[in-house]
Amino acid sequence: MKRTVELMTEAEARSEKQDALREYSGNDFDFIVCGGGSSGSVVAARLAEDGNARVLLLEAGGDDAAESVSDPSRWPLNLGSERDWGFSGEPTPRLNGRRLPLSMGKGLGGGSSINVMVWARGHKEDWNHFAAEAGDEAWGYESVLGYYRRIEDWRGAPDPLRRGTGGPVYVAQPDSPQPVAQALVDAAGLAGIPVFDSPNGEMMEGAGGASIAELRIRGGKRESVFRSYVYPLMARPNLTVLTNALVTRLVLDGKTVIGVDVLLDGEHRQYRARCETVLSLGAVHTPKVLMQSGIGPKEELQAHGIPVVQHLPGVGRNHQDHIAFGCTWAYRKPEGIGGGGCEATLYWKSDSRLRQPDILQCQLEFAVPSPAEVEVETPEHGWTMFAGLAQPKSRGRLRLSGPAADDPILIEPNSLSEPEDMAAALAAVELCREVGNSEAFTPLIKGETAPRMRDRAGMIDFIRRSAVTYWHQSCTAKMGRDWMSVVDNRLKVYGIEGLRIADASIMPRITVGNTMAPCVVIGERAADMIRLQHGLSPARNSEHG
Repeated sequence: MKRTVELMTEAEARSEKQDALREYSGNDFDFIVCGGGSSGSVVAARLAEDGNARVLLLEAGGDDAAESVSDPSRWPLNLGSERDWGFSGEPTPRLNGRRLPLSMGKGLGGGSSINVMVWARGHKEDWNHFAAEAGDEAWGYESVLGYYRRIEDWRGAPDPLRRGTGGPVYVAQPDSPQPVAQALVDAAGLAGIPVFDSPNGEMMEGAGGASIAELRIRGGKRESVFRSYVYPLMARPNLTVLTNALVTRLVLDGKTVIGVDVLLDGEHRQYRARCETVLSLGAVHTPKVLMQSGIGPKEELQAHGIPVVQHLPGVGRNHQDHIAFGCTWAYRKPEGIGGGGCEATLYWKSDSRLRQPDILQCQLEFAVPSPAEVEVETPEHGWTMFAGLAQPKSRGRLRLSGPAADDPILIEPNSLSEPEDMAAALAAVELCREVGNSEAFTPLIKGETAPRMRDRAGMIDFIRRSAVTYWHQSCTAKMGRDWMSVVDNRLKVYGIEGLRIADASIMPRITVGNTMAPCVVIGERAADMIRLQHGLSPARNSEHG
């Protein structure tokens, strides 16, 4: 009982401090971090650890107090709610003109507060590609392993080379995975796919494999990145967290960012940053704010009467997302659902010559309805495996519809526009059906309900009609050294002073698997570089200083 009272007191202290700061926080800070998601939360917390730095974290959404956030099993209820930006793609020609629903977290924790809680660290070749594009080995796999050792509190089998303990990010596999999850792993083994104890570490250094998933769930509750990083520091006077604070534009003095314009509870405010401003608004709003501030493709800005501050043609280009096709089976009888319903995963190659997996299979322990265009009846009791593209070749773009904050961004996913993606999709669905119809599932399922046996033309039609996304939008302000790059290896925006980007938009290409874990690493890398430049103390447990 005493401990409970202490925790309540700590929570009250954080709440009272933030209420006071909201009432009067002033307008001047050392650092402004825009966006309280999986990268922004990390940057803000790491900068605030040094008590000498005054940090402002701005989040357009609300708090994370809803039960649908804390209860892992209720995550689908957040989709379409006030905790979801609820974007919709423009009609996509290769999806028969369909508009893809593009959910994205809105609120403290961002996507980490509404996602399926899977911790997927990316493949070795992802990080080596980042390093090659940036011309900086600090982005390479060996360096990134050091970050994961720092940040993880891994509760599985010890692996001192690849895994960390005692960090802020609690990661564990489910204690008792549901039978359908174990059946997936067993079926993959029967299909000749290697089975691993963990989907991270060694499995993500080679051809891929199958494993029970790693999740961000502790004691039956979601562990968001905000809760892991920022929440413990909220009683500190040097950290201000403002919700319902929509960043509308960057404030510039020439080509130097000196602050941001914000709608706070619908009222205009302006905040100044003495040292730096960091955009962590995600792969949709980061390029939108850049463009509406005059940073982006000049022809796009001029079309909407926005004065060009810095011509950067790559802003809003290179849009990538993991696209998937739901394959579903009917249960013999109702089965349980563990955690958030995703307890097993599989990565594999459609072509053995590839350097890394290009197929991502994510199992959900309940039947997910297919888009209406598929015209397939969803079983009352069943499970779905999303046959996904882990390394899509298609590239989309973002365009402005106007110069104002309330003018919606236009998202053109351009999914399946490259022939390689259709070839990989066909291989992904074929593998999914082979695994799902394995004898390992015989005790659990009555049969396959989608897509079932089809000829090649019929399967292509199914793929176009059934395609959805994993909601992993990324790469729209990429890091690199070519003319389409937006940030350099230090995440500084080309041609602009006082501004960095730290979120999924800086990825040169999308990582294999769910993007939450790589976004945490991006936040850690950004914070390290900022701290070093401005003479702040290194992050706790830092191996990189």
